[in-house]
Amino acid sequence: MSASAIELIPAGLSLLSPMKISRFVKRFGVCPEEGLPSMLNCRQVRFCRDREPGSAPGVALRASLVASIFVISLFPSASAQQTVPAKPVVVQPGAPGAPSKTLPSSTRAVLPSRSQADVEFMQGMILHHAQAVEMTAMIPSHTQNKDLRSLGARISSSQSDEIKFMKRWLAARGESVPQAMPNMPGMNMSHDLSHDMSHDTSNDGSNDASHDAMALMPGMLTPQQMEALRKAKDAEFDHLFLVGMIQHHNGALTMVKHLFDTAGAGQDAELFNFATDADNSQRAEIRIMENMLKTETPEEKR
Repeated sequence: MSASAIELIPAGLSLLSPMKISRFVKRFGVCPEEGLPSMLNCRQVRFCRDREPGSAPGVALRASLVASIFVISLFPSASAQQTVPAKPVVVQPGAPGAPSKTLPSSTRAVLPSRSQADVEFMQGMILHHAQAVEMTAMIPSHTQNKDLRSLGARISSSQSDEIKFMKRWLAARGESVPQAMPNMPGMNMSHDLSHDMSHDTSNDGSNDASHDAMALMPGMLTPQQMEALRKAKDAEFDHLFLVGMIQHHNGALTMVKHLFDTAGAGQDAELFNFATDADNSQRAEIRIMENMLKTETPEEKR
């Protein structure tokens, strides 16, 4: 019989049936171990059918087959080891110059205690934003300036959303939430803000309590400024609004700076993100309003 090559090429789990394995055993005298799977993960093997199993090709095939059986017999135990979930390793970084510590896998992260400055910042910024929303609410009835209307809608939307966020932040931590609500009929925001901010001041009966509370709110418009804004129309309103809102925004930037300058404050991740976003957005709006003031006509500047 002429020599012919037979190839074994693994193609999947069902490559070799039990009948084919039996033929290998009879042909080459290989005795597979008990529990041999139905797939032999062997390399491509060539041998000549007209040679005896004891010849060089037959010996090479038997050696290759036995090696494959040995590797496969070890696979189940290796697979079992991989399925065992490893316990998490919790490492606590040490202070500068100190080594790290390995903590028990049951260790859970604990949020840092909030700073009182964080709480006061959020409470104050709610009231600060509320006045800005009140100012923007005057725009539809006081001016036809399209650019100012667009800017006012942007400020109103963003600061109203931020007020909701700050209230949720305070409520989630069991802190009191200021109740001042803009745009309520008959409400004088400037007076209400002074009242809300002074509720926890010293009980010495001083008539300056409201004034002192307002002094803690940088950039907020005084009652006189708010009244002048209400009475103004068209170009005069546009000018007073831009000047007043720039003042208002700069006050918010001062509040953010004061927060981050306070030791231990601003460490809460949500508060940090909010404060930095507010800082960036209000700086951008200040630049817009300053450019709008530069384009005013001489009559509008009066």
